[in-house]
Amino acid sequence: MVARLVVAAPSSGSGKTTVATGLMAALAATGLAVSGHKVGPDYIDPGYHALATGRPGRNLDAYLCGPELMAPLFAHGAAGADVAVVEGVMGLYDGAAGAGELASTAQIAKLLRAPVVLVVDASSQSRSVAALVHGFVSWDPKVRIGGVILNKVGSDRHEALLREAVDDVGVPVLGVLRRAAPVETPSRHLGLVPVAERRGDAVAAVAAMGELVRRGCDLAALLALAHGASDLGGEPWTPYGLRPCPPSPDGLNSPAPPAIEARGSGDGALGYGTGRVGEEPRRRRPVVAVAGGPAFTFSYAEHAELLTAAGADVVTFDPLRDTQLPDGTDGLVIGGGFPEVYAPELSANEPLRQAVGELARSGAPVAAECAGLLYLARSLDGQKMCGVLDAEARMGAALTLGYRDAVAVSDSALAVAGTRLRGHEFHRTVVEPGAGPAAAWGMHRPERRLEGFVQQGVHASYLHTHWAAEPGIARRFVERCTR
Repeated sequence: MVARLVVAAPSSGSGKTTVATGLMAALAATGLAVSGHKVGPDYIDPGYHALATGRPGRNLDAYLCGPELMAPLFAHGAAGADVAVVEGVMGLYDGAAGAGELASTAQIAKLLRAPVVLVVDASSQSRSVAALVHGFVSWDPKVRIGGVILNKVGSDRHEALLREAVDDVGVPVLGVLRRAAPVETPSRHLGLVPVAERRGDAVAAVAAMGELVRRGCDLAALLALAHGASDLGGEPWTPYGLRPCPPSPDGLNSPAPPAIEARGSGDGALGYGTGRVGEEPRRRRPVVAVAGGPAFTFSYAEHAELLTAAGADVVTFDPLRDTQLPDGTDGLVIGGGFPEVYAPELSANEPLRQAVGELARSGAPVAAECAGLLYLARSLDGQKMCGVLDAEARMGAALTLGYRDAVAVSDSALAVAGTRLRGHEFHRTVVEPGAGPAAAWGMHRPERRLEGFVQQGVHASYLHTHWAAEPGIARRFVERCTR
């Protein structure tokens, strides 16, 4: 069993990211293997968790993947770790709008049977902190708040008043962080700047968070609390998990065929063995190119694992630097990120734009989410993009943010029409038109509309999805790559 705890707060802006990332770094510095997790669909915080722990940051989103997958996904991500730290989202009890506790930090803590550490911004209160902590402790008795970390404390006198107040509630104070100890974590229109865009500075920032937590928190007490988590039971999630499912005509739920052992010699450059008479030659694993680098940083770790399990070789490339797609590319995945920040540089890389356009026009499968949608448009803020889609993209004034319930309205490389998925939108850009003649999704929460583009092998949309909720997506995509 992996020791674990959840870092939560009464509201956003209380210091969860600083404390959670700092705790990961401080524990890792003691020689422990630490696993970092983030509640919700946030792509950016897990990048800082990965720096702190040296392991992939993982997301736990009960809306996108369903409550029943939270413990298995956690166990998969935390395998081999000594301790896991789960960073919450928003306030402890805040979840999907209109859905009760669904997707809240409190729900995840209960599903993981993990104790909670409450990070409280104490900058403008003293004895009132007791009422706040008491309210959070008593609101849901099934949520075990095992301690408090007081953040933005102004002085020794302020700390004494706060400790005395919290003692009356019967909740231990496990750390005190002073107001005069800022950690530089720059933000912009969609939150923190991703690690890939400021790696040197990000490394220093994570180290500073770790030192802040080491000096201000009782690491031994936090570890003891983590070791007090109840046994989870059950089996970890695996990207191979649904292989026994019976095949369906569309291939969405059909298992990837097992690899056939190569025998004899053959055309190694093509990846096929000649074998012996009467034996089936081994087909080479299709190459799936995945966009990365500073402009395309949004990706769930499980997506690459699912593609690999489905039989693909996953190769990352950087559209800012690489002038060609990886050798032998059979399919392309372009996830989210900040192409609007790098539009001139992406536009200047004309050879790669042409290569992406040629691949898409050949009918090869291309999956583009949010930033990928912008990159495939004719232009972004007046800068030429790949021109695959008959659409223009630009920065807008309003933030589009929230969970979505969607249904595939067109057969595509990802799904057959009628497939239902939950997703998440998070962008300040606008694409005109918002959907092509063959749309990708029909949204029916919170409003009804068509969205995205399906043409030839391209599936492009603003909707972020988590493929662990429907592993058949990866298998269908890889199957299309082999055609």
